[in-house]
Amino acid sequence: MDQVKDRILQLRKMLNEYSYQYYVLNQSSVSDAQFDSLFNELASLEAQHPEYADPLSITQRVGGVVQEGFTKVAHAKPMLSMGDVFSFEELKDWMDGVEKVTGPTVFSVENKIDGLAMSLLYRNGRFVQAVTRGDGVIGEDVTMNVKTIRSVPMEIDFQQDLEVRGEVYMPKDSFAKLNARQKEENKPLFANPRNAAAGSVRQLDPKIAAGRGLDAILYYVPDARQLGFKTHAESLAWIAKLGFRTNPRNRIMSDADEITAYIQEMTAQRNSLPFDIDGMVLKVNDLDLEEKLGYTQKTPKWEIAYKFPAEEAVTRLEDIFITIGRTGKATPNAKLTPVRLAGTQVSAATLHNEDMIRQKDIRIGDQVVVHKAGDIIPEVVSALADQRDGSQQPYVFPALCPVCGSPLHRYEDEAAHYCVNADCPARVVESIAHFASRDAMNIDGLGEKGVEEYHASGWLNTVEDIYSLLPQKLQEQIDQKTTREVSYKKLIKAIEASKANSLEKLLYGLGIRQIGEKAADVLARHFDTMDNLKHAAVEELTEIPDIGEVTADAIVTFFQDEKNAAMISALEADGLNMICIKGEVRESMFTNKTCVLTGGLSRYSRKEAQALLESLGAKVAGSVSARTDFVIYGEDAGSKLDKAKQLGVKTLSEEEFQQAVDAARQG
Repeated sequence: MDQVKDRILQLRKMLNEYSYQYYVLNQSSVSDAQFDSLFNELASLEAQHPEYADPLSITQRVGGVVQEGFTKVAHAKPMLSMGDVFSFEELKDWMDGVEKVTGPTVFSVENKIDGLAMSLLYRNGRFVQAVTRGDGVIGEDVTMNVKTIRSVPMEIDFQQDLEVRGEVYMPKDSFAKLNARQKEENKPLFANPRNAAAGSVRQLDPKIAAGRGLDAILYYVPDARQLGFKTHAESLAWIAKLGFRTNPRNRIMSDADEITAYIQEMTAQRNSLPFDIDGMVLKVNDLDLEEKLGYTQKTPKWEIAYKFPAEEAVTRLEDIFITIGRTGKATPNAKLTPVRLAGTQVSAATLHNEDMIRQKDIRIGDQVVVHKAGDIIPEVVSALADQRDGSQQPYVFPALCPVCGSPLHRYEDEAAHYCVNADCPARVVESIAHFASRDAMNIDGLGEKGVEEYHASGWLNTVEDIYSLLPQKLQEQIDQKTTREVSYKKLIKAIEASKANSLEKLLYGLGIRQIGEKAADVLARHFDTMDNLKHAAVEELTEIPDIGEVTADAIVTFFQDEKNAAMISALEADGLNMICIKGEVRESMFTNKTCVLTGGLSRYSRKEAQALLESLGAKVAGSVSARTDFVIYGEDAGSKLDKAKQLGVKTLSEEEFQQAVDAARQG
């Protein structure tokens, strides 16, 4: 090995160690001038000797080439959200529920950092990818931006595949510096560190992210049990030794009173911490017990988030206005004199319904107490009646829809009013926005404001237009050299990518009455395909756990509607996937095997069978070779089946294939 390469490797090792000391341990054994001198020497040597270049070199952490967009990535294991509790009583109930299953239990008590959940992937000791949580199943590849975070190690002393999860956040001092810079440059200020962190991670130019002062704290090793660890705390101590920043404020505790006292201590200290926290997290420390407790449809049963009591503020209620949702529900909202609340400027808050306004005796012109329910949704808590001066006016709920002028109807035994006009522009916009939302089809760039704009332009009047008329109109604008060319191209790409979503995403996006995310997932898993579901009878549907008669009736009614049937046919013709292909890959006899399909299958279309195989870990090829593991054949199978037999490749009939699929699902 020559002297230049030796020196380059030596410099990288030294600078990585100094960076670890500074950015992770908050210590330093060299001066800034010494560090800069070594850094400049390394950069100069790398420039003179490109044959020794390494994308993980510390000199490459300042930002690379501007990206065109972010690639969607399926998580190997879902990144589920946590359940929430909002009082110590609820927290104690959760702990009691855990201990009914596990017996006396030890918990890891941790800060709930208000940032952006992130998965970091390493192969052979080298950093290879960073993926956002996204919808929990599919996230976005933000590797180039996370690479600029100095506390994230580029190389670790562990030569196997490793995934570590944690939070990317913006420290309070970085946030203050960023907003000062924004103010100097006459740019909009960021509302809070979380928004600033999320915006920084999603910059297409990594140099921008590099200048934002982001940081990361890692708090979970998904495969800790498989790696031989007995407790969550042991796994965190191990990754800390590998060079990851973990939180020194974590505590291992078992007594409910001690846990309550520690949470109260952290509540009092939250404003003095270097980062924002919006609560505390309890995790079962024993990994065997974590495995025993398992998961609900959306959340782990072995952890819970205690959310801090909502911050409150007093402001004036200037007016009350009505918004119309996708189902026609008319929701009253308060227009407020802007007030800062839990880190953001709030100018509106929900009033829920007419009965709530009456019960709380809320009047236009009142001074009102406002908080954020769950630290997210602004809500009017109460009116300060003792501050009235006689100018306040009781609110009269309108008789007509403020958007289309149709009568508002209140159903018996319901508190809400509804606009029953299916063609009401507000309902159309909300329905399309729901279809495109993150938890449904996840079409990035098609939020409510975008839908409103394209609807007003006449480019987007139905869900079907998302895949036909809208891309056509966007392309026309691109061809005319619009200044929004980049965002339009990105939206076209997102629309195309959404066609591959699994069936449950489409079912939820369709907005079928009574069908939320969980029911959509249950139905997709049970029926496999849209065609199977749309032909299901009420009796068949009600046999499924969690699907009652009201829900079954709503499903059957939806599919019997000719307009809905035509919409689904149009979406299928536009190339949307109509099969359940969950993002997590199930272990099966097909995992890491190459499969070829031939002949006509009676249960699945060719596209559906391919998607199903891929969801079971298989690679689907178009031709048979000696490297093929399975050939799956249906009716009128031809030369591919003959070649498989000649080569000794294992063949499966459709019935045998279905048995293997059923076995994988049950396992």
